[in-house]
Amino acid sequence: MSREKEIYKVTLVGSAGNVALLTFKFIAGVMGHSSAMIADAVHSLSDFITDVVVLAFVHVSAKPQDESHDYGHGKYETFATFIIGLALIAAATGIIVSGVAKLIDWAGGKQLAAPGWLALAAAIVSLIVKEILYRYTVNRGKKLDSQALVANAWHHRSDALSSIGTTVGIGGAILLGNRWTVLDPLASVLVGLMLVKVSVELLRASMRELTESSLSDEIEKEIEDIICSFPDVSEPHNLRTRRIGNRFAIEAHVRMDGNVSLTAAHDRATAIEQSLKKRYGNQTHVTIHMEPKK
Repeated sequence: MSREKEIYKVTLVGSAGNVALLTFKFIAGVMGHSSAMIADAVHSLSDFITDVVVLAFVHVSAKPQDESHDYGHGKYETFATFIIGLALIAAATGIIVSGVAKLIDWAGGKQLAAPGWLALAAAIVSLIVKEILYRYTVNRGKKLDSQALVANAWHHRSDALSSIGTTVGIGGAILLGNRWTVLDPLASVLVGLMLVKVSVELLRASMRELTESSLSDEIEKEIEDIICSFPDVSEPHNLRTRRIGNRFAIEAHVRMDGNVSLTAAHDRATAIEQSLKKRYGNQTHVTIHMEPKK
């Protein structure tokens, strides 16, 4: 099965889970009078939307290079990750605003409705299902080297973590009596703040790639070590690296004996290119510029 089809398969599994959960949670939130559960349902809805985004953009990112995209279409997958981050932070903001409004009402003396047992059951089911989906999606995302899939996995994990807070808030509001119904909107605010943190991390990572940030110092050091493993090559410099979706782009200048033939220099550059592709994948873009030793 191709990488694109594997990503489709994993995303569709998550989508099916999200549709089932968001329906259950909305019903449980409304019937169980729980703002925390409704907030959780909104989060699941944002998960479903991002599933659609992943499906749309991964199809585009899998296209090979063409006349208008010399380096392929890998950035579309990064753009999908950015959209996922925006969707998540928008959902988080809505959750926080709604929760704060109820906390203000409670502080003003308004009695908040106590959540029902159906809402608590939905929170527990959501916690279990979303943690399973997270583990499945992140494992496949790492194996397929898909940033968008890993980002989507964190949507599942953040939903699972939010369900912990939701479970505690709803459970506390039910078991401790009317004086503690404030725990339900308080839990929804804490869930929203946690989602803000996750979304900011996703946005920061995708922005680094979209703005052509270099690969990590560790990877660049490894690249230089691979180049220097060839005994007749020295002084790698002007190293430029970046990420294009799930691929690397590497450019480097190296020095060789100026008396070797053009054919020998070309063969050595090809050997370095093959060695880097063996380490980072056949789709790695490698450009090696040969210079004579001074």
